[in-house]
Amino acid sequence: MGAICDFLTQGGVAQAIIIIASTIYVGFLFGKIKVGGISLGVTWILFVGIFLGYFDCFTVNGEILHFVKEFGLILFVYAIGSQVGASFFSSLRNGGLQMNLLAIGLICLNVLTALGIHFFTKIDLPSVVGLMSGAVTNTPGLGAAQQTFSDISGESASFLAAGYAIAYPMGVIGVIAVFIVVRVFCKDSAENQDVAEKNPLDIFTLEVQNTLCVGKTLQEIENAIKVNFVITRLYHTGTQKMEIPNKRSVLQAGDRIYVVALKEDAQTIELSIGNRIDMDLVSWDKLDSELVCQQLLVSKPNINGKSISSFDFQTVFGVNVSRVIRAGISLIPTKLLKVQVGDILVVVGDEKSIKKLELFIGNSEKKLYDHPFMIPIFLGIALGVIIGSIPFHIPGIPQPVKLGLAGGPLIVAILLNRFGTKLLIVTYATRSAMKMLQELGISLFLAAVGLSSGKIFFETLVSQGATWFLFGTLITLIPLITITLIGRFALKLEVPQLLGLLSGACTNPAALAFANSTDETGKTSSSYATVYPLTMLLRIMAAQFLILLYF
Repeated sequence: MGAICDFLTQGGVAQAIIIIASTIYVGFLFGKIKVGGISLGVTWILFVGIFLGYFDCFTVNGEILHFVKEFGLILFVYAIGSQVGASFFSSLRNGGLQMNLLAIGLICLNVLTALGIHFFTKIDLPSVVGLMSGAVTNTPGLGAAQQTFSDISGESASFLAAGYAIAYPMGVIGVIAVFIVVRVFCKDSAENQDVAEKNPLDIFTLEVQNTLCVGKTLQEIENAIKVNFVITRLYHTGTQKMEIPNKRSVLQAGDRIYVVALKEDAQTIELSIGNRIDMDLVSWDKLDSELVCQQLLVSKPNINGKSISSFDFQTVFGVNVSRVIRAGISLIPTKLLKVQVGDILVVVGDEKSIKKLELFIGNSEKKLYDHPFMIPIFLGIALGVIIGSIPFHIPGIPQPVKLGLAGGPLIVAILLNRFGTKLLIVTYATRSAMKMLQELGISLFLAAVGLSSGKIFFETLVSQGATWFLFGTLITLIPLITITLIGRFALKLEVPQLLGLLSGACTNPAALAFANSTDETGKTSSSYATVYPLTMLLRIMAAQFLILLYF
């Protein structure tokens, strides 16, 4: 037994790996425990780390823990950014302003609550800033506050970490407790719970009735309507012939067309062409059994970054692409849409034509699994760290602000995933691979945070009593509950959107991991990424602002 204790206290890399791995292992075991169907999941790793971190025999070298914590956080946020890159910009257009305003409201309430505690309890403001940083689990904010305090006073600001350490656990537990209550008492309608609802496409059949469309080509009609849509099948009722339509196809009165469009554009298309009729895909297949609909996977790297219009699918291959599925999200195949490795093309045509296209784009899952594209991941991480480390000045703030090791990689991951094709960068990674990267990152982060804060947590709890813990809880819960009520009942946000918003506004990766555990729609991660960059910047500025008020 003595030999084991000696090994665990030797302070080497092997000892650190064993303790961190054991913390994660035990945390995952506890994470399997469910009470009333609810589990804290990976968050248990943090609590196991805090417990073990109190004992000297589980002490890990501080530099090693710092590296593991930061590297784990980088892996986690980069995986999140890659996951939501395809939908991030659309989410900004659809409710992004509203979500960011709610996040700003949460930050303002955190600051006001912290100031209220300072004025009514006479606790010095820097200590309250430490409490606030822990209550919202914002390490960069704490670092910025410490740097500002030291630069102005010339004294050490390490005492700010005491309030941070004592408030941090409740910053995690409190958010998750609110999430549990929201899940239990707030149920989305069946329509909102439908996973397919995240794909805002409408697929329907129209009968050509508008005389203005009769005798016109599809190109002329598309130019007149000025919305994006795809017609995958055309049936001429007069000649009773089926056609794979192209831009030169001419519509006649009574013709039937199979349309793929955004839900928001469907009514415009109907008013411009004709009435919707009850004719599903099965009915279309009966008209021409030779036409089939198939999904093909883009797996050849040389296809990456080329636009839909450059392929001329209709002329070269004799098929129509009805939609492009990217990261589970269906996109309209507009002329300017760039195809990426990992995209799924939903095509309509005869089997011979589809086979020809299949040979061209690859359609090989094995190739993607056997040859993962690792270079873009590490390139993105390196660029993210560089960008996150660049200081920039904001008028009125004496110290430069940085996006940090979380904000930089997150933003780069989103941008690479969305615009990497313009640079001919293949950013594809399988969902299982990115999920593994995400889980590995958050596990390392939580274990390192817990092990590094265990001793100071219990020491501060004893020296300051439960009072500081209570104040940290107030800073966490009062703003959180307020924004939750506004978001859910005033703005009618769906539960996944709300939980992602709150996780991002609190810069809380542990809460995001918990919220993601039951979300199959991707809306939680999308909401998180929508508010996180602005939130991180404002959290850092808020901490520095309060320190300036002190002086």
